[in-house]
Amino acid sequence: MDDQAALAALRRHWEASDANDFEAEHDIYREDAVLDYPQSGERIRGRRNMVQPNRKRFTVRRIIGGGDLWVSEFVLSYDGIPSYVVSIMEFRDGRVAHETQYFGDRFEPGPSRAHLVERME
Repeated sequence: MDDQAALAALRRHWEASDANDFEAEHDIYREDAVLDYPQSGERIRGRRNMVQPNRKRFTVRRIIGGGDLWVSEFVLSYDGIPSYVVSIMEFRDGRVAHETQYFGDRFEPGPSRAHLVERME
């Protein structure tokens, strides 16, 4: 899979994720794909086990990568509460074989550096 095809597949994946189109969302994965959530200690094996029944919204901030390794940065909202997520996807034979997602919740800047920063939207 060339880089343009991989980027197009990732865009379709995140669009389907945002639309809660579970079948299209999981089309990017191999049947034997593995999905890791290190912060909760969860590992999901197999494309069919990756379906999450809850409603969620995805706002992609950027996708970067090349070859078989791609990183997506996005905001994932459950019930209107945002989490900031980095997804690392490893492709094999044109589909994702392994994905790791790291989650971070929003927090206020510390008072000691508040005068040094500007607020992001």
